[in-house]
Formats: sequence, C-alpha cells, structure tokens
Amino acid sequence: MADMVVVRKDGLYCVPGGFYIDPWRPVERAVITHAHGDHARAGHGHYLSAASGVNVLKSRLGQNIRIDGIEYGARIEHNGVAISLHPAGHVLGSSQVRLEHKGEVWVASGDYKVEPDRTCAPFEPVRCDTFITESTFGLPIYRWQPEQSIFDDINAWWRGNAAAGRCSVVFAYSFGKAQRILSGLDAAIGPIVCHGAVEPLNRVYRAAGVNLPPTVLVTDIDKQALRSAIVIAPPSVSGSPWMKRFGDYSDSFASGWMLLRGARRRRGVDRGFVLSDHADWPGLMTAIRATEAPRVIVTHGSIAVMVRWLRQLGLDASGFDTEYGDDEAEAAAAADGADGAEGANTPLEKTDA
Repeated sequence: MADMVVVRKDGLYCVPGGFYIDPWRPVERAVITHAHGDHARAGHGHYLSAASGVNVLKSRLGQNIRIDGIEYGARIEHNGVAISLHPAGHVLGSSQVRLEHKGEVWVASGDYKVEPDRTCAPFEPVRCDTFITESTFGLPIYRWQPEQSIFDDINAWWRGNAAAGRCSVVFAYSFGKAQRILSGLDAAIGPIVCHGAVEPLNRVYRAAGVNLPPTVLVTDIDKQALRSAIVIAPPSVSGSPWMKRFGDYSDSFASGWMLLRGARRRRGVDRGFVLSDHADWPGLMTAIRATEAPRVIVTHGSIAVMVRWLRQLGLDASGFDTEYGDDEAEAAAAADGADGAEGANTPLEKTDA
C-alpha cells in the first residue's frame, strides 16, 4: 500500500486526502498542529486546527484567515480520509493529526511533550500503524526535571533578586513558554511585567480558561516597583534599548537548550532554566511505545540517532526531511522589532524547545 503521507516541496502531504499538514509554503488546504511559526505559516487558502488553537492562530496570522476548528477527538472526512485531532501537550491548541483511510491509521505528532502542564491539554497517546514523531531533543542526554522544581528555582531566584532590589528578567518565547512560566510564578513575590509581544497571547490564554497571574506592561509600573518585579520578554530584546529601563537587573533564559553549557555561554545570561515544551529522550520513547506503531518516521531534530535506536528496537524506522525546527527560531525572534519596542508585532518564532 502506498504511503498515506509523503514529503513534497510545500510540506507534508496527505496523498488520498489532497491536503497538507503544517505546510511551509502556501497551499489551498492546511491542517495545522499548532501556531508556532515553523508549523503555521501565512498564506494558506483554508486552515483546520483544534478549536482551542483557533484564536491563537488568528492572533498570529491575522483575524481574517479562513479557519475551522474542531474539538479534540471529533472526526471529519475529506476525500475519504477521516481526520481527527488529539492533544499534543505542547502549547495551547497543539494537536496530533490522526488520519484513517481504508483501514490504515497514521498519526502526525507535530511537536509534543508528555509531561502535563497547566496551560494546555495533556498529551494523549493515539494508536496507529505509522507514527510521525519530532526529535528536537532526540538524544539520551536530554532528560528534564519535573516542571515544579524548575518553577521553584525561578521563584527562588526572583525572590533573592527582589530582596536585593534587583529586577529579574526571564527571556522566553512569546507563545507557549512565556505562559507556562507565568502559570508557575508566585505572584506574592512582586509585580509581573510582560513585554508587548507576550501580553496579547496572555489574553488569548486567559480567554481559553487558562489561569495566569495578573500581569502589566512596563509602561504601567513605576520605576521603584520594577526593583522587585519579574519581567517576561522574548529573546530578541536581549541587549536592546528596551532593557535599559530596568537598571540593575539579573537576566535568565528558559529553554531545554540550557542543559548545554555552550548554549548558556552563548546566551550570556546570569541563569539558565532548563524548561522545554518538547519531550525529552524518555518522553519520546514513552510516546512512541504508547502508539504501538510498528513504523515510525522521525522529523526535525536528531533524526539519524533516533532512527538508528528505533531500528535496534525492531521498529521500521526512517526519517522525513522537513523545514521544521531549524534556525527559524532565531530569525523570527529577531523580527520582533530591532529596538524591542512595546507593542511590536508578535513574532512567529519557533518554540524554544
């Protein structure tokens, strides 16, 4: 039987269905797993996403896009292919795409993590014949600590800075990572300030029922209060004139890449918090096993290592060459306004991981 999903120049293409999944060039019909910039591009004729992701996509791609949202687990049919979306646990509205045609089932995972967090629906294993998995952190060295321990570290760092009269700044991607960090902050420590690229997405999360602490823009807080505040800002503002208003501050970066000393050095921040919205190595293996899929196709990340390992486990494993998860994170973050001005357009950055 021919493959249900193949790679074309425009993206992952469902052959019998005649539509794309997270295409990287404009197409007529696109099923979108989530709203990060490497998976959700502008210019498609029609979008389909999880209902909980519709407003996120509109906030990032424009209110006038043609989009339909379906609830997790609901089925629709297109050209004889049954499509359903299932929680990926990555960010608000993130989905795995289940495709069924003539008794065969494929699942395209998009990006995912298996550890639950407070800001999105938890990952749901979906049994299938072929599983398309990401591999952003597809090396055995990547093993995350429970998120609460990271939140405890962030709050302790913030508390210590506030006691010393020093502002705390966390660089985190505007969509997903910023809101996850917000959900774990102890608002009793001090004010919580969000950059203008973060705050619109906070509103989308709150409208979706996600509980986030009160936040303000930097223009809404006096200079004295900033000395005990924590600031959540996109990485693009690091070293920009926007940062000068915080005076003596301590900065940090939140990302799975902070596990690597070299990444921490390159960022040049005071602290690195290892917090990722992608599955670590044990999480990837857990997810793959839970699908019970005999065939696994690996995309974006450590493809060769994971394919070799999965073959040793007796699975039919191979890779897809895609345009996800490259240097777009940095390129898109830079587009967040060179001067880091409040209210700059929300960057269509890749999640940090």
